[in-house]
Amino acid sequence: MVVDTSAIVAIARREPEALTFSRMLERTPGKLMAAPTYLECAFVMAGIAPNKGMAFLRELVSDTLIKIVPFGPEELEVAVEARLRFSRGSGHAAKLNFGDCFAYALAKSRNLPLLFKGDDFIRTDVIPACKPESGL
Repeated sequence: MVVDTSAIVAIARREPEALTFSRMLERTPGKLMAAPTYLECAFVMAGIAPNKGMAFLRELVSDTLIKIVPFGPEELEVAVEARLRFSRGSGHAAKLNFGDCFAYALAKSRNLPLLFKGDDFIRTDVIPACKPESGL
């Protein structure tokens, strides 16, 4: 399973999905996060709470054994394709942002489900790690 920034932020902010996401992180083996996604997550968490946010991120990644993986040429090509197909400027309903393309690319290149919050990824061809609440 690939982990997106949105799932980490939902846990940190104790949003309604936090318990479900936390349990999935605890129970699912082989969790991955692309290195650029970790960087995006670090920026977001530092914005939420400069010192505590980063400590939370490091602890969560360590405690749940999320492996931070390099983002190589294969993932890069998939991310570029995602940008062209699904970005806000493409006219597609998914409206993926720059950071979303990294999580999408890792999930697609490894054929793994993606843990995320929101209704952006569900409008793509990525496999969701859990059913969306919106019913799309």
